[in-house]
Amino acid sequence: MTSTSSETRPFRVADLGTLVVLAWSGEAPDGDMPYLLAYTLGDAADGPEAAGAAVERLLTDNQLPVGGNVVDGSTRPSLPITMLVEGGQAVLNMPQLNAQCVPPPEWIAAVGERGFAYLVFTTRPWPEAEPGKAVTPEALAEFAGSEETLNAAAHIILPARSLRG
Repeated sequence: MTSTSSETRPFRVADLGTLVVLAWSGEAPDGDMPYLLAYTLGDAADGPEAAGAAVERLLTDNQLPVGGNVVDGSTRPSLPITMLVEGGQAVLNMPQLNAQCVPPPEWIAAVGERGFAYLVFTTRPWPEAEPGKAVTPEALAEFAGSEETLNAAAHIILPARSLRG
């Protein structure tokens, strides 16, 4: 006779596959809005579905609801995800995970103005958007603006921190 274990498998960062963070800014009624998009390429050993499931587990384990309301990090000092903006880079820090990107100058300026970025951390893999490969504005708009991507994401207003006091 076999039995199934009720024990859950420990989270492994490798289950995410390649995690990518992409920064851009877009026009809003009150000026430029700095956005971050975090996604997996879906290249984990167990495939894209498993990579998406690993992202979902990472988010839910950190109380970041997928497909739910926007989480305002400025009102949640204990939020388990932070963003450091320093030396022309943006670094996301979470338990078990650090990811960084080099945002364009207009993004850095928008974060400087607003003091935060809007993070869309999606469980939907985007294998076509590999690091080092140019992403056209049309491809970004199509992926980041699709209902499938947005409904499969945690949405977070993420305050910018720096090393300077």
